[in-house]
Amino acid sequence: MESKREEALVGLFVLVAAGVLVVTVVLLSGTLGHGDVPYRAYFKNAGGLSPGAEVRYAGGPAVGRVTKVTSDPQDSTRMEVDFSLEPSVPVKTDSVAEITAMSPLSDNFLGIIAGSAGAARAPRDSTLQSKPYTSFADIAAMVAQLEPNVETLLNNLNDRVVTLKVTLDSVNELLNPQNRANISGSLADLHGMLAEDRPMVRSTLTNVNASSAKLSSLIDDLHKTSAQANDTLAHLDETIGEERPELRAAIGDLRQTLNSTVALTAQLNNMLSTNSENLDEIIDNLRHVTENLNAFTQTISTRPYTLIRGSGVPAHQPGQAPPK
Repeated sequence: MESKREEALVGLFVLVAAGVLVVTVVLLSGTLGHGDVPYRAYFKNAGGLSPGAEVRYAGGPAVGRVTKVTSDPQDSTRMEVDFSLEPSVPVKTDSVAEITAMSPLSDNFLGIIAGSAGAARAPRDSTLQSKPYTSFADIAAMVAQLEPNVETLLNNLNDRVVTLKVTLDSVNELLNPQNRANISGSLADLHGMLAEDRPMVRSTLTNVNASSAKLSSLIDDLHKTSAQANDTLAHLDETIGEERPELRAAIGDLRQTLNSTVALTAQLNNMLSTNSENLDEIIDNLRHVTENLNAFTQTISTRPYTLIRGSGVPAHQPGQAPPK
């Protein structure tokens, strides 16, 4: 009797332990989550999800489980993923479901992207928006599609490298020792010319600036005269209401005069820019002539007899015998 009693107790203990184990497994898998809220989403690629896969909200801990993964009866090109979440999860009508993973080597899970704060809560059995899942096969296909473009890009790059090599060879040929020596000699000659002609250039620029200053006032006066004439013509146009041929003829002559004035101004500007070197040479010649005239005037005023006899004959002193 005691042995049968012990066997009954052992059997009862085993049944209780098995029941506790089954209940624990069911509770951990979320199968008995009667209070969970069911939802669904549709994907072109289920990403390897299966019933019991985790559902995470905003990248947090698991808040639900996938309950079913099957093809859509109405559209065989997509997969229907049913899942349930804890009632406390704030799923909104604009929340988005996506298939993702914590790392490239970890298993995929169903993630819920939080919706906006002002959106309403999604009702039970509602369908959430989904974000397409991109697998490694899809990435490989996209890379394969880019391969022809990459090959074309590499060919173009090779062509540009060849062109660059030819250009560098040409530059190296231009910069050989002989050409570098020629360039150095030319630069030295140019530096010497600038150092030698710097005073002359400075004098020329000074003369040009002086001439420009004188002509600028004349051009300004011409511009003012032209503006006044335009104002006068505007007043005349307002006063001419009837047909008066003599006034129109006078206005036409005045306009021609203004056009001639503008043309004269342009010619003066061109003459100043074109003949600046000639003006400098003329001014320099006038300066030398003026110096010669000053010297001649000084000689005549101090020694007028040089007009009759040479300047080399000594002046006659009183009481001195005349030269023989």
